[in-house]
Amino acid sequence: MGAIVDFCGEEFPATDTAPLTIGRVADVEIDDNPYLHRVFLQLHREHDLWWLSNVGSTLTATVADKKGLFQAWLSPGARIPLALEAFTVWFTAGPTTYDFDILLTDTPFVSVETAAEPEPEESGAQTTVGRVSMTPDQKLLVVALCEGFLTSTYAGHGQIPSSADAAERLGWTVTKFNRKLDNVCQKLADAGTRGLHGGPGKLASNRKARLVEHALSTRMVTEADLRLLD
Repeated sequence: MGAIVDFCGEEFPATDTAPLTIGRVADVEIDDNPYLHRVFLQLHREHDLWWLSNVGSTLTATVADKKGLFQAWLSPGARIPLALEAFTVWFTAGPTTYDFDILLTDTPFVSVETAAEPEPEESGAQTTVGRVSMTPDQKLLVVALCEGFLTSTYAGHGQIPSSADAAERLGWTVTKFNRKLDNVCQKLADAGTRGLHGGPGKLASNRKARLVEHALSTRMVTEADLRLLD
């Protein structure tokens, strides 16, 4: 079973003999971003499975299969087995969010996707994402934050817009944007999404980055939703 990391259109094959490292100074050099660990992640083979390990000390990564059926939040010191055929990994270092793909061959499992119910088109109707219902404005906010990644043709990196820029894109005031951002983060946190709060009553400073990672990994928003911004 082989494994390949695809970053910015370049492929990096992993071997059975040594871990494939990913970071600022690694086999897969992501960026010279000083907020990024020299070695952040490792892809290695063990017990006939490929594993992704977080060997950093502060950064986290979001890992999901390509169909949005599986998602994991990889904290420092944690690792997960990669048992499906394709994954995308997102992480944020300082002001920049990165993503890359992991492609595997001859995996022990294959993801199965069932047909989803069509979303309601009525004005004012709520959209259900998993166990969470989003109002049209909340969905629009998430699309605006993810726009740069939804329009990208391949995995790489991108900037999440500031609250002021996202508010201007939507024609909202910054106050309205931040209020709705609070509501979205609270709604997802209540549903069990980790990383959107730094503690009781304290919003995490990187909540927008975590929200974008969660929205993309669960396919809460897709390229088809870009039409909502027009």
